[in-house]
Amino acid sequence: MTEPKTRPCRKALRTRERVKGKKPKFVRPESWRYVRLKKNWRNPRGLDHKVRLMYKGWPPAAGAGYGGPRVSRGLHPSGYREVLVHNVEQLDRVDPKTQAIRIAHTVGKKNRGDLLADARRKKIVVLNLGQAGKALAKRPEEEKEKEEAAETEKETNEQQEAPEEEKSKVEEKTKKRKGRSTE
Repeated sequence: MTEPKTRPCRKALRTRERVKGKKPKFVRPESWRYVRLKKNWRNPRGLDHKVRLMYKGWPPAAGAGYGGPRVSRGLHPSGYREVLVHNVEQLDRVDPKTQAIRIAHTVGKKNRGDLLADARRKKIVVLNLGQAGKALAKRPEEEKEKEEAAETEKETNEQQEAPEEEKSKVEEKTKKRKGRSTE
């Protein structure tokens, strides 16, 4: 029997991880020597800089040849290509099989909720849900509508019952103030 073919992105992700393991960790030259220099990579530009000149015994400089496989470039670790989305019209152009969306940070709560609802309906993966989005995305839309209907029914029932209860409470309070008790 033959094994089912894996998607090319899964294969590319595995290749990327394998290649990444063989690459050196590029740190900023002399960052191990001076506390004021952070570890993040900066390209050396000095005339006689040992890393730029690739002296033996000095760490390697980042450059051509250290890149990952071309197929996996731009892939999110989940295997999808990221697409930045600002509105619902852009959401229509997304292919749910190969692309996942990232909602722009400038989108407000109301529009974000609309985008999340549409993405859920179209079965599109959202990479930056956030706390409110996670709660929204977990519940199906029908459940939300049922809950809203139940809440409105509760409110109407409470409003109808409330006037009778309030009248009896007001009467009891007035009797207590006057010193009269029903006992």
